[in-house]
Amino acid sequence: MRAVPVFLWHSVADDPPPWIAPFTVTPAVFREQIDRILDSGLQVVPLRRLVAAIRGGAALPPRAAVLTFDDGFEDFYWTVAPVLADRGLPATLYVTVGALHPPGGEPTGSLLPRSGRMLNWRQLTTLDLLGIEIGGHSQTHAQLDTLCGQRCTEEIAGCKQRLEDALGHEVVSFSYPHGYSSPAVRHRIAEAGWTSAAAVQDRFSSAADHPLRISRLMIRSDTPTERFGAWTAGRGARIAPLPERPYDKAYRAYRRLRAAAGSPVGGPPQD
Repeated sequence: MRAVPVFLWHSVADDPPPWIAPFTVTPAVFREQIDRILDSGLQVVPLRRLVAAIRGGAALPPRAAVLTFDDGFEDFYWTVAPVLADRGLPATLYVTVGALHPPGGEPTGSLLPRSGRMLNWRQLTTLDLLGIEIGGHSQTHAQLDTLCGQRCTEEIAGCKQRLEDALGHEVVSFSYPHGYSSPAVRHRIAEAGWTSAAAVQDRFSSAADHPLRISRLMIRSDTPTERFGAWTAGRGARIAPLPERPYDKAYRAYRRLRAAAGSPVGGPPQD
């Protein structure tokens, strides 16, 4: 199987709030990383081409890569989008709809702290018109595999409905908050009409990956240049698909117990 790096960024900023700082790179570092990808000979393709290949469609180029971004920070509009446009690169932006806000207004509510500078709905529709693929990242950024019944469905299907109402067209790509999913969650994803869903796993994707559990490589503030370079060369991580480990199942059960007790594990601190 050929390794397909699906890169994941969150915020690109010089002065991020402390809660997202570990998952933020500076604009200068981001530009260097994008140029490193291009200089390595990787061909950046839209997410839909990877999904089509996974589902048995046309083969990917010999050395393909995909660019993705989670949450919906405002710096995507001001910093990331111009870099991508200058280089003619496609990307997918997964947004937490409850964290977005009308221009000058307030968001409807999410688990992300209010100190995060998030996109407004007007900026999101502009990015959509400019060719950025907009995907869903739930309504509130909840850990979906700890939710049951209607609440989980609302996070998944409600996110899709709000995005489609705002953008005026179908939205088919989803990413799991915190990267967490389960067979039951993936079943709800498919039922809601999402045709792909991205996890994290810090593994390369491939044409044999699961379309509702696409592996990605998360870039952090402290990701070493050497590791990033190895990823662009197809080294330094295993290739998906890989079976779920007993540890993953055990940790999911632990997080469910904590969530049921009103003390969920992980996620950003609340303001």
